[in-house]
Amino acid sequence: MHISTRTAHKELKDSGKLFKELFKHGSMSLEIYKPVNSDLQKPHDRDEIYFIISGSGNFINDGKRTQFQPGDFLFVPAGVDHGFENFSADFSTWVIFYGPKGGEGES
Repeated sequence: MHISTRTAHKELKDSGKLFKELFKHGSMSLEIYKPVNSDLQKPHDRDEIYFIISGSGNFINDGKRTQFQPGDFLFVPAGVDHGFENFSADFSTWVIFYGPKGGEGES
């Protein structure tokens, strides 16, 4: 399986949405996400990974603020408050949801 960022951005644009699921296998789902001006997402019921494609800004994860840039990896456990803020106009990210509802827990 191969999905280029170019293809992902085109499918996202064609969908007219802020996110687009591009691949699913078992419990894993791959999306591309490109919010405009603000990030309005709520906590999710599954564990989540972000790989930043482009842009920069701040990421709030359970009250902790960090800066992000292209290539960064971000992890959010299921049910945790999180979001992107002060991000550049070119910001987009891969999003991977996986595991059972409620998350996989500590390892």
